[in-house]
Amino acid sequence: MRRRYFWIAFFCLLAGLVAAPQADEVRTRVADGFDQPVGRPDAEGYYTSRGFLSYHPGEDWNGLKGGNSDLGAPVYSIGHGYVTFARDARMGWGNVVLIRHVFMEKGTLQTVDSMYAHLDKILVREGQQITRGQQVGTIGTNRGMYIAHLHFEIRKNLNIGLNRSAFKRDLVNYYKPGQFIAARRKLPGSGRSAMIPLNTYNLGRIFESPVNASSPETKAAQEKSPFKKSVPARGSGYRVNRFEDP
Repeated sequence: MRRRYFWIAFFCLLAGLVAAPQADEVRTRVADGFDQPVGRPDAEGYYTSRGFLSYHPGEDWNGLKGGNSDLGAPVYSIGHGYVTFARDARMGWGNVVLIRHVFMEKGTLQTVDSMYAHLDKILVREGQQITRGQQVGTIGTNRGMYIAHLHFEIRKNLNIGLNRSAFKRDLVNYYKPGQFIAARRKLPGSGRSAMIPLNTYNLGRIFESPVNASSPETKAAQEKSPFKKSVPARGSGYRVNRFEDP
């Protein structure tokens, strides 16, 4: 009888934990400044092949040698922060990492998201605390969809997530990454921590297990595609709006 009560109590507790809402805030380290996401800290060996445009609210970073010479090269977090997303978003995005940063400016705390897209490999996990200059992934091609490069954004609007088509691609929602970093190489607040909001963007349909870009299923799908575009593996169970080249 006692064992029966034990298991009833155990399953009730488990059900409560599963049903419990996710935390809406988390404490993370205040950024003491920001560096470039490649060729740390000053983007040595790289150039921006495409900058901030009305249809392209970010920067594309390429190696100076051109082509796929930078394939597999390190990608770094621009500053201390917290990983809110680290998965294969498929379509035009490929492997994506989103990091939320809090920093002190003019005596007040500000929060931004940095985005690293088209990664060949993701080297961090969601919910991980990240330090300035820590490697978060490697430069990729999104399964051959593009020449190897890093697509990089800095968002003012914490609601964007992957649903970029729902927001204007302007300076109300985004920073120009180069200008943002150049103006904030050193910041006050070193050694401090602060709360940041979570669950601010909607991923839409719930993800099933992410499909690894190097998995046999993905490779098989690529071989069947004459254009070497991103082909979701069967059963991936995830769709996003089809974006143009991010």
